[in-house]
Amino acid sequence: MRMLTELRDKAAKAWPFETLPPSRWSTQVPSFAAADPAVIRSALVRAQRRPSGNWYAFAASSQIGAKAFGTSVAGVQIVAWRGAYGELLTAPRACPHLGADLATAPVECGALICPWHGLRLTGRPNRSWQPLPAHDDGVLCWVRLDAVGGEAPTDEPMVSPRPDHPRVAAVARVEGVCEPRDIVANRLDPWHGSWFHPYSFTRLEVISAPPADDDLSEELDRFVVAVTFRIGRLGVPVIAEFTTPDPRTVTMRIIDGEGLGSVVETHATPLGPGRDGLPRTAVVEAVVAHSDRPHFGTALLAASPMIKFVMGRSAKRLWRDDLAYAERLFELRS
Repeated sequence: MRMLTELRDKAAKAWPFETLPPSRWSTQVPSFAAADPAVIRSALVRAQRRPSGNWYAFAASSQIGAKAFGTSVAGVQIVAWRGAYGELLTAPRACPHLGADLATAPVECGALICPWHGLRLTGRPNRSWQPLPAHDDGVLCWVRLDAVGGEAPTDEPMVSPRPDHPRVAAVARVEGVCEPRDIVANRLDPWHGSWFHPYSFTRLEVISAPPADDDLSEELDRFVVAVTFRIGRLGVPVIAEFTTPDPRTVTMRIIDGEGLGSVVETHATPLGPGRDGLPRTAVVEAVVAHSDRPHFGTALLAASPMIKFVMGRSAKRLWRDDLAYAERLFELRS
């Protein structure tokens, strides 16, 4: 009997999946009684009180390369590019001469060359053009907008600890008609996971949730969830915690099970109003996966592009659904 138990334990470590029996979506245990709106509201209030240092995540690190990259953050048009030594640079998107769109500017030796009149702009300020503080954490690119955030600025964004190497990271970005608080509120409702996303989650149980208290210590301010990630008929059971390191970010970290230490960072970045006057928000989600399995690093060398593609596609599928949820929250509040 002992030998049989040891063999089963060894097999479980070698093969983290378990076969899921067929089940009907409607036969799940309803979660509405546990999903207390007051708990979610208080968690959102506490998150919004946290400092951000005026930092906003806007793109994947891998997205900023040899060409200029243009976007809007909180109604401010910015351009991002790489300097002469590969460092991230960000600045206002309008050329200080006559307002040309610098997102269309070629980059040469770390300098933007305005396509209208050839003005060269680097990371150095001049009398009419002031670059913006930027930070590249190796997974995401950030810009600091002090005039928008209005908080005490910090040297770097409040990035939660990420797993050590070997690891693989994928970033997905989707946009919706809502405000950052609606994205955060969606993530602070773990009870909806297996109902709204049955193709990805099953056997979801919220082990612990913070009380409906607007003032709570950071140590107690977390949700702990047992959930099985679904891959077709296969499942990977884990325990994860949800925390909010800043007012626009929710981090899910695996604290037990396969991929221990892996994180999913959901960043809600305001873009500004659309042509209809309604707010737009980008979900910039970084999945940083890690495994202690002996051959994980070797497998990444061969399959990293495919793994990143699958991770990014899965994140976008989830957020296509969750944006409908967030947009509905905004619609009801408006």
